[in-house]
Amino acid sequence: MATDTAPPIAKPRKSDLRRESILRTAVDLFDRQGFVNTSLDDVAKAVGIKREALYYYYRSRSAILLAIIGPQTAALVDGMKAVMAERVPAPEKLQLAIRNHLKRFDRHCLEMTISLRDGVMGAGPEVRKAMQRIWKDYERMWTALVEEGQRDGSFAPVGDAKMVAFGILGMCNWLARWYNPRKHASIDELISTYFLMLSQGLVPRLPVATPRRRPTLSGRRTTAPGGRGSDAGPR
Repeated sequence: MATDTAPPIAKPRKSDLRRESILRTAVDLFDRQGFVNTSLDDVAKAVGIKREALYYYYRSRSAILLAIIGPQTAALVDGMKAVMAERVPAPEKLQLAIRNHLKRFDRHCLEMTISLRDGVMGAGPEVRKAMQRIWKDYERMWTALVEEGQRDGSFAPVGDAKMVAFGILGMCNWLARWYNPRKHASIDELISTYFLMLSQGLVPRLPVATPRRRPTLSGRRTTAPGGRGSDAGPR
């Protein structure tokens, strides 16, 4: 009689475990020292292998960096594509786009920090070429989102759409410089705060003044010039 049995779970290969260890170590070093200040010797020593052995897994420091930031950047772009495909008003898309961006810090804080802080600066041509192409696609989608809101009137025409989009991205990307999930507000709080700043502004809206009323010669009150009832009085 046949019985249902779960297939055996394949054990990860030793080379895969070593590759994962190298990446985890590199993430920690790049975060603490910066990409430009971390050498292959630093990575090899921290992992506990010789530099020559490191070449079996990654041929260069840039290859390590790409292995760290590539998946995070791809996920960011794929998430934005999903946001742009949503059939919702532009303000709701804006909130979803901010969430897509900032949530990466919640799940992969160090990787996102390295992606945004060190992803291009100091990297070799291989990394710059790959990242610049991806970031341009991402920036184009953000610009298209702002244009959509400006076109239908749900966003104020405060400036060029690309300039506005870059301003929002600059605000979101700056988390890579200061955010620490163990010390600061939660990502959900930041998403709410950033969206409210963008949708409502920092300067409170002044209440609309009600028309001033003034007395007439007959003792009746009427509105200021231009208002209804300004011709009230004896006839």
